[in-house]
Amino acid sequence: MIVPILVKQFLEWHQEGSLNLMPEFQRRPIWPPKAKKFFIDTLLRSFPSPLIYMRPRIDQDAKAGIRDVVDGQQRLRAIIEFHNNELRLDEQTGEFSDHTFEELDPVAQDHFLYYELGVEELLNASDDYVLSVFQRINNFGLKLNSQEARHAKYVQGGKFKGGEYEGVFRQTVIDTSKRWAFLWTEHKVVSLAGRARMDDDQLTAQMLGVVLEGVRDGGQPYIGNLYHTYDRGISRVTINQLDGAIQYIVENFAKVLVDRMLRGAPHFLMLFAAVAHALHEIPAGDMGTNKIPALPKRDPLALSEPDIAVTNLLRLAEIRRTPLDLVPQKFMAFRIASAGTVQRIPSRAARFVQLYKALLPRAL
Repeated sequence: MIVPILVKQFLEWHQEGSLNLMPEFQRRPIWPPKAKKFFIDTLLRSFPSPLIYMRPRIDQDAKAGIRDVVDGQQRLRAIIEFHNNELRLDEQTGEFSDHTFEELDPVAQDHFLYYELGVEELLNASDDYVLSVFQRINNFGLKLNSQEARHAKYVQGGKFKGGEYEGVFRQTVIDTSKRWAFLWTEHKVVSLAGRARMDDDQLTAQMLGVVLEGVRDGGQPYIGNLYHTYDRGISRVTINQLDGAIQYIVENFAKVLVDRMLRGAPHFLMLFAAVAHALHEIPAGDMGTNKIPALPKRDPLALSEPDIAVTNLLRLAEIRRTPLDLVPQKFMAFRIASAGTVQRIPSRAARFVQLYKALLPRAL
């Protein structure tokens, strides 16, 4: 529903703390001063401006109304800065040049304060719906990241030299990511900001890659190769194995998912790999090559004592917090690997080996 809202009202909301300019999915403020000043000039001259998108909601903790800014953050920040006399207009604004808000004459101040901004209110909108709106608005003006580009490229019927894409892997990623959406919405394995740029789908693609090819050197070329290699088909067995490993983690390792040290996407991926190996044995991948530790032989006792596994995993989470000079030597490789780049195979292999050991029925 589109409603007209005065600049004055936005300022009041900001002052009372009910205007949320930075929901988790928002990008950082990026407008240069010149753009801010030109926008203020637009308001002072009563020219039209684009819609602002907002989600009104109730903060259950504070029992107060909040207005999440879905699109329009940069414009509203410019309004607030100008009203606070933190922005001085320049020559591009003509007769308003070199003025702050308090230096404008009363008529110009009223033009500014009583300008009506068109606002599309996303009433009763879920996080997923708001994210979809945010993506659709911003994908027209924001350079696609690697994951967004893959999903645009590998669509069924997309053309390449000598044929068309089938899009099977792409669609499997989309369906799987939606099926396990509470990993993102409840357990926050991927942040809301990451979901806005399809990091949830990117992690899902890598989990499928673990089941298909084992633990391998990561990075965008590797993920792109998965989309290419499995574009025409992926077995039901692979999907079932992925689902089984995630289901086990969700049902048995809830305490682990609460700890942010093992919850983030890079660390969750290696936890997933360790559980998948314990359940059905994954391929060797890049492990055992170029002085990289070999894939441990699957032990039938792995996961036989879930409570011990949880204690072990939480111990590893604690090791990640421990200053390097206080880390026991037996955990040093894991601690160093967790602190550096997390995509390369040396880091992945070291973390995988330690996480797999944690699943065995003995204390670390």
